[in-house]
Order: sequence, then C-alpha cells, then structure tokens
Amino acid sequence: MREPTPEPYWNTNVARHAGILRAVPEGCGEALDVGCGDGLLGRKLAGRARRVTGIDLSPHMIARARRAAGGHPGLVFVEGDFLTAELPVSGYDFICSVTTVHHMDFGAALTRMRELLRPGGTLVVVGLARDASVTERVARIGAAPIVRITKLLRGARDPEDMPVAEPEMSYGQVRAEARRLLPGVRYRRHLLRRYSLTWEKPLTRA
Repeated sequence: MREPTPEPYWNTNVARHAGILRAVPEGCGEALDVGCGDGLLGRKLAGRARRVTGIDLSPHMIARARRAAGGHPGLVFVEGDFLTAELPVSGYDFICSVTTVHHMDFGAALTRMRELLRPGGTLVVVGLARDASVTERVARIGAAPIVRITKLLRGARDPEDMPVAEPEMSYGQVRAEARRLLPGVRYRRHLLRRYSLTWEKPLTRA
C-alpha cells in the first residue's frame, strides 16, 4: 500500500526551493539533488525534470525519502557518499544542493558537481558559511529579528534527525573558491543566513 505523502513544511532551507525550481532548464531530462534529506525538494523537482536522483549519506533520511516518493517512476533515492558514489559523468542537466556542501570538502564537492553536469546544464548550490568580518557580523545581527519573526510566523520546523554541522568556511572564502572553480558563477548572499551559487556549464571549453 502506498504511504501518504508527508505534509509540507517550511524552514529557511525550504525558503530557497522556489528559486531553485525557477533555475531548472526547460525540457530538463536528468536532475540530481545532492544531500536530498527526506526528499522534499526531489519530489518538487519531479514536476520539472523527467528523472530525478537524490543522494544522501544518511540511511534514515534516505529511508524517509523513499517512503514518501510513493513509487514515482521518475524519482530515485540513493544512499551513499556523493564524493565517491558511482554517478554518470556529464550525466545531469540540472544539479542542486541545499545546505550540504559544508558537510563535505567544499572544493571536492564543487569539482564533482562540475564534472557531473552536462555542458549547458545548470548548477545551484545553497549553503551556509560563517561570519569572518565585522560587516558580516553586523549584517547577521541586524537581520536576526527578521529571521526570528519569519520563522515564528511560518511555523518553521526541520525534519526529524536531520544531520547538522557548523560551517568552517567564511562567506568570503566560499565566494573566492566558487569563482576559482566555477568561472562566471553568480554568488548571492540571502537574508535568512544563506548564500547561493548559480552556474551554467559552458557548452565548449574556453
């Protein structure tokens, strides 16, 4: 018997889903969600891509994602380490990752995403970083009341047993390393303590 789809929820990660979905290319064939968690974003991507693969290291989260998938033929969840799992090189039209890269080696993660993305494909990474300057700390403190009020009004909650880790890289380090590995990447700092990277893989080498 098919399990009912879990009730939708909101948190500061889910707040970025709409922007990620807008970035999915028209006619997207294969999409990959790195650090898919309970599969909420993967289920949304299934409406935009022919086939969606979600990968996560947590057996608990993958089990929840598979139960919630309801046997959707175009939605597959893989338990494994993204950095070493067998995935097709240049196999994806769209790759996304939400607050996962700070759990891994940042450079290795972006390099692998770059290799797995097809020429002309789109990569979107939403991540966490730490404050490393007075300006960044002031910005975070100034935004804190807005973040608290938004979470309260939206009834923010996280999936049960979701793995957490504190980011080691600063926002400046993230921006510099991303620009080195992904020439032309668009970096943006968001209000709810997130940054995003958006990159389109060139069709030909420069």
